Amino acid sequence: MEGRSDLSRTTLAVLFVGGMIAACIWILLPFLPAIVWATTLVVATWPIMLRVERQLWNNRGLAVAVMALALLFVFVVPFWLAITTIVENFQRIVQWGNSLAAFRLPSPPRWLSGLPFFGKSAVAFWDSLAASGIDRLVAQVAPYAGSVASWFVAALGGLGIVLVQFLLTIVLAAIMYLNGEHAAASARRFGHRLAGERGEQSIRLAGQAIRSVALGVVVTALAQSVLGGIGIALAGVPLAAVLTAVMFMLCIAQLGPLPILVPAVIWLYWSGESGWGTILLIWSILLSALDSVLRPWLMRKGAHVPLILLLAGVIGGLIAFGLVGIFLGPVFLAVGYTLLQSWIAEARIPEDEIGPR
Repeated sequence: MEGRSDLSRTTLAVLFVGGMIAACIWILLPFLPAIVWATTLVVATWPIMLRVERQLWNNRGLAVAVMALALLFVFVVPFWLAITTIVENFQRIVQWGNSLAAFRLPSPPRWLSGLPFFGKSAVAFWDSLAASGIDRLVAQVAPYAGSVASWFVAALGGLGIVLVQFLLTIVLAAIMYLNGEHAAASARRFGHRLAGERGEQSIRLAGQAIRSVALGVVVTALAQSVLGGIGIALAGVPLAAVLTAVMFMLCIAQLGPLPILVPAVIWLYWSGESGWGTILLIWSILLSALDSVLRPWLMRKGAHVPLILLLAGVIGGLIAFGLVGIFLGPVFLAVGYTLLQSWIAEARIPEDEIGPR
């Protein structure tokens, strides 16, 4: 009887605790994206906030105000400008995609063969593209441009809701900055209570993964898209704002700026602007190389995350959570991947069982 009573009490306790957790999640569900995003931003920028506080005479309130404005202009405003630009120019993007059906690759310009070292190779490559039927391929792909744009806009949801989520994220981040030390200590205690030293280590690894994605991915994407947008605007490429917004999304998705810059270079050459085309081509090469320099430098204190995982996180996060998911998806996968790698690394396998190398 005593064992049966203990079993009933344990079952009821588990059901009560599970019900309370489910009720809390249900109540906080409308705010969860903003809470998770604010937590991610605060964890990623906490060392920066401490340096700002020291520079501002150890005034936490003033440092929080500065950091909130910085988050607004570095993380939130680029997302908001990018999505509003894409939505406002939705019809123009669809028309541009449909116009690709009439695309015809022209003959290579005369000056191309006169370029030193690779001029003849460039002409041969141009002729091979024309012979391979790239015109027909572009014409077949063109109808899907409108479908992709429609899906993207639908996945974002209402702009008003997105704006509210952005503003709520900044407010929550400011509150978390004010009590950051207490929250970090609570998280470590929770991890230690859950799994001892391993749980506390998992909390630290999760923070490193969050910092890696936030700084390495978002800041690199922002730098590449801004510099790329300046380049196409100075070169006179039409729809520069729209192309910059799309470039920012592609950089977040780890596809880089070249899917936008390469067609812009081709358009300039095709339009007879060979000088600007050459300048933008050199600028594009430098921007593509920036990714291999800036991102590792930003991520060196965090966790290494494979690119394919970041790409899957961006696409899956967009489908699951809308615009906020573009950022949250890679963060969740990065944390999970980092914890899994740490767990696997703890296994001690004898050398004779590993097998030949």
